[in-house]
Amino acid sequence: MGPSAGAVTEPSRADRAALADRLHSLAIHLLRRVRRGDDAAGLSAPRLSALSVVIYRGPISLTELAKAESVTAPTMTRLVQALVRAGLVEKSVDASDNRAVLLRTTDLGRQTLDVARARRLAAIEELLSRLDPDDAASVERAVSILEPLLRA
Repeated sequence: MGPSAGAVTEPSRADRAALADRLHSLAIHLLRRVRRGDDAAGLSAPRLSALSVVIYRGPISLTELAKAESVTAPTMTRLVQALVRAGLVEKSVDASDNRAVLLRTTDLGRQTLDVARARRLAAIEELLSRLDPDDAASVERAVSILEPLLRA
């Protein structure tokens, strides 16, 4: 007996590669689209990203932050200096090691990221509002499937 009507077959390696390419391109285009609103926050995308890590993983050392952002320590030093000058991040001495410095967000830093994140989410929500209900449900299903893979 052959496969039943509507049965899903295992995709070939070529099919997975083509889907991976489409998903990669889509992710880049989505990120570019939502980053358009980042200029209003007055921060570059790398600074917003670093600020986000400090908020959600802080207090954090500069070395840990550089590693999390996949940049060199000198690059992160420049980013952090700009965030400190802008009043978005502050440095403090690590209580367990007086030689180490930890980075913490300020209230202004959290507010700035919250506003930038709200702009990004609004841009995505606007795109989603253009979908018909069946397509919106398909996107919901795809996100639900991908979330555990990306959080593992």
